[in-house]
Amino acid sequence: MAFTSHGRHEKMMYGGIKLYAGSACPVLAQKIAAYLRLDLNERDIIEFPNENIFVKLRSSVRGQDCYVVQTTSPPVHRNLMEMLILMQTLRLDSAARITAVIPYMCYARSDKKDQPRVPITARLVADMIQVAGADRYITMDLHAGQIQGFFSIPGDVLSAFSIQIDYLKSLLPNMVDPVVVTADLGFAKKGRNYAAELDVPMAFIEKRRSGNDAKAKALNIIGDVSNRDVIIVDDEVDTGGSMVEAVHLLKNNGARDIYMVFVHAMLSNDAAQRMGVLPVKQFITTDTVPISSEKEHAFGGKLRILTVSKLVGEVIRRANEGRSVGELFNE
Repeated sequence: MAFTSHGRHEKMMYGGIKLYAGSACPVLAQKIAAYLRLDLNERDIIEFPNENIFVKLRSSVRGQDCYVVQTTSPPVHRNLMEMLILMQTLRLDSAARITAVIPYMCYARSDKKDQPRVPITARLVADMIQVAGADRYITMDLHAGQIQGFFSIPGDVLSAFSIQIDYLKSLLPNMVDPVVVTADLGFAKKGRNYAAELDVPMAFIEKRRSGNDAKAKALNIIGDVSNRDVIIVDDEVDTGGSMVEAVHLLKNNGARDIYMVFVHAMLSNDAAQRMGVLPVKQFITTDTVPISSEKEHAFGGKLRILTVSKLVGEVIRRANEGRSVGELFNE
């Protein structure tokens, strides 16, 4: 993907960009600011002893185009509330437009009523974002496309696909008969996009989830992985249970080198330690969720983190200037 120069578009829809960051992903926010050649606007965020959050802006945003960068990874509820309060603060200071920039959206897996007496929490989160004052939203790789329909405000749902594909293409010449494998059938459609872009065949892992916990059981492989290098793809890795099962299943079916590709590195509990010892040649993810140095160390140098900062920064710039985002992807 080619990014254009930083020249200003001749027609500005709003005032200049005011870029704010919560405390959830400061490194990514700083990278976005660097791409835009801007400084992050200063704000005070204080958590009182009773866990109430207080926000104060250090400068006026009246009539400005404001962007709040905040991922909603753990601690989920603190990060979510911090984002909501920051946006309401901007609204009460008469910002012209507020965009919630959410690299990872929490509760995205709670997107439907798949059993009696359960909530659709992703819809609740969308409502909260709007009520807090967001006029638009930008997010990355939603677990389910229908979540876009939970918002009544416009937004841009971006994908790390092009970033990951560019990197995978650089590895492809050294792979032996590569095949793309999806960690479950639910990701099959997106998996086909990887296979088509890399011009390699596909295989699928069939798994079943029982109960309401995070555990799933990998059952079997649909397709051929014997004596092939495998690129296993998924959108999110949380506890790592599915991926651990998948890797063992692939190896038992004769797979050669395994490359694990995923967007959101939640890595809850001891997931990093469990995955770091797997017979995987390389783990490829992004910085939508910050990864601690301890977790990164657990992968023993096999973890490659691709940044989404240029993509998000370019979309922010185009949104501010009223330019097409689809042009970035030849759409």
